[in-house]
Amino acid sequence: MLSPCNTTVDGTNRELLAHGTGAFPVGCYHDDLCRGEVVWHWHEELEAAVVSEGSVAVTIGGQTCTLHTGDGFFVNTGVLHAARAAGDGPCRLHSLVFHPRLVGGSLDSVFYQAYLLPLMHTPDQTNFYLSGGDPARRPALEMIERAWQACAGEGPHFELTVRASLSELVALLLDYRQAVPHESEKGRALRDSERIKTMLAFVHSHFAEPLTVADIARSAAVSPSECLRCFRRTIGRTPAQYLRDCRLRRAAELLSGTDLPVAQVAADCGFDDVSYFTRVFRACRQATPTAYRRGGVQKAK
Repeated sequence: MLSPCNTTVDGTNRELLAHGTGAFPVGCYHDDLCRGEVVWHWHEELEAAVVSEGSVAVTIGGQTCTLHTGDGFFVNTGVLHAARAAGDGPCRLHSLVFHPRLVGGSLDSVFYQAYLLPLMHTPDQTNFYLSGGDPARRPALEMIERAWQACAGEGPHFELTVRASLSELVALLLDYRQAVPHESEKGRALRDSERIKTMLAFVHSHFAEPLTVADIARSAAVSPSECLRCFRRTIGRTPAQYLRDCRLRRAAELLSGTDLPVAQVAADCGFDDVSYFTRVFRACRQATPTAYRRGGVQKAK
């Protein structure tokens, strides 16, 4: 069943949305990024997407790439990622989020053991940006689109087409893998992943309070300099930038969903200076808080 994008996360940035059903664990989405960005999140499921229109800036595991119509990407289990429109025109994604068991079956099957586990156990080597201009990557993009069209259309036997297409995609992705990284590099990637999830959870719980890089670093028992490096390596942003984005996102929600005075919204979101809040909000949302509340601009910007 085709659904719109509606990413909601818990305090650790884990996505809360259930994808598909227990019997058919795949969600099929038509994401209009002009209506809102896909915020930082992670999930146990695998995700594959193709840009159906426009340009999209996607960040997966700290690497950002601008994709255009016909390009795509794959995100492994447990990996933080985000997406936003790149440019002023229409911007849409065809995305599928599916549980590994859709392809792998039971945990002791040859499909799960021989194909899904190798793919999922080296996430630093199996998050892919797929260029539509690269003949070697085009088959993977075709499988994603074939699965998406079947899932969206729900024609006769569509479940078999979706599963077969995603199985072929997994096989292609395994062939695309680079050499397995050195054990120390894998260890660093895993440490970074756990640390960043802890620090993002801390920011989500305390964003209304005065926070410094040192405060965020202490939540994961690392130094401020290591905190900075971890943020840049993993999500491509500084702690201060992420904190500001978190505060502004919550401010936009309060402006849209409550009648709280602008000064109260600013204070509740960690801004102790209303003038500064107004400047920052306007720079990021292309409208003052009051105009945004009135709906004088497209609120997804």
